[in-house]
Amino acid sequence: MHYDMSMVLSYGITFGIVLMTIVYTLIRYIYSKEIFYISYCFMQVFSLVFITAYSKLFDISMFIQELSLVAASLSAVVFAINFYEGKFFPKITNYKELIINTILFNVAILTAFYHYMLFEYIPYTIIYMILFVSVIFNLKFEFKPTVIYVLGWSIFCFVLFVLDFKTYYLQQGYMDLVLSAFAIEAMLFTLSVAYRYNSLQNQTDSYEHMLLQQSRLAKSGEMIANITHQFRQPLNNISYILINLKKKYKNQKLDEVYFDKKVLQANEQLEFLSKTIDDFKEFYAPSKVKENFLVKEAINNSISILKADLKKNNIKLELSFSTHDNVKIYGIKNELSQVVLALLSNANDALKSCESPYINVNVSSTNAEVVLSIEDNAGGIKKKNLDKVFEPYFSTKEEGTGIGLYLVKLIVEKSFDGRLELKNNEAGACFTLYFEK
Repeated sequence: MHYDMSMVLSYGITFGIVLMTIVYTLIRYIYSKEIFYISYCFMQVFSLVFITAYSKLFDISMFIQELSLVAASLSAVVFAINFYEGKFFPKITNYKELIINTILFNVAILTAFYHYMLFEYIPYTIIYMILFVSVIFNLKFEFKPTVIYVLGWSIFCFVLFVLDFKTYYLQQGYMDLVLSAFAIEAMLFTLSVAYRYNSLQNQTDSYEHMLLQQSRLAKSGEMIANITHQFRQPLNNISYILINLKKKYKNQKLDEVYFDKKVLQANEQLEFLSKTIDDFKEFYAPSKVKENFLVKEAINNSISILKADLKKNNIKLELSFSTHDNVKIYGIKNELSQVVLALLSNANDALKSCESPYINVNVSSTNAEVVLSIEDNAGGIKKKNLDKVFEPYFSTKEEGTGIGLYLVKLIVEKSFDGRLELKNNEAGACFTLYFEK
């Protein structure tokens, strides 16, 4: 059989574009598990079968062609309904809204009808129709690429209708309009799907940031108790200093040397209180400014918040440096403090019933990385749970939220581009964090 090379080339380009959209949306579905990706992928698979049969380049029965058209149409409905945002049906409260919405709905139907008459492929018309209706009935929502697509095609279809473009196009013997529809709309839909992916990614980032803040707030009661305990001793010391000064003054034995000595002691206690407040405030500050910062400062901020609780449980904490103690990494300091605090807090809970409990925090470095390890002697984590502890909402504690270690992994890998390892040693668990210098 002899084929026109320009026709074969046109179909080849169309096949390539549709295959590209199939691969793209399949990959997106694997990573996101969103229904609109896989439904769009199926629609394009069935569309590819349809256009292959339609081309007559292969011996495919009419039954397969019609079946693929039905399957593509159903997939198009699923895709369009899952893709748009807002409510599909408008809320009508008066006759004015009823009339306006009825007119808009008729405009959508008429435009969709001409869309089908022009391109003769029902699945794309279904998507166009549903997206058109969803846009005109939800004008208060932001649709961005969907609005651009719908308005663009509406104006385009109107212009083609006024100019009677199809008649002229067919008379000139140009490439089949169905092929044009496949090529153009497949690319437009894929651009919209790509934008939606970025939108979902931004939503995920916002959700993760919210989780980070909620995790901090969830521990606020525990931290306030720790800070209260830390404040008590310095306040008692200041009280004793004032009592001694008053006693010396009453006995007329208050000299300048003694007075200066007690003022110095009081200032030391006040500085300690001020630093505790700064550590607490810095930990809660929702900063997103990345900078080079001292690892030591981030660790000490966490230790100062948890120090009182560790002391109450007789837990010995040792911070050591196998490298110079002014080593720096790039990122957000209070996020590393959040990571260290979560790991220390978990160790603190696990060590409450242990004899001679301890936590060792060590900072070392190589030419490329800064390595932070936190180990305890709480007996370790059950082997069956080692791969689960970083999953969201998995917790071995009765009152645990299951987001602490999930956020630790998230921050280390996403915010610092680092990596995290967990293993059991002879005495307990050891978390090792790797950050690029």
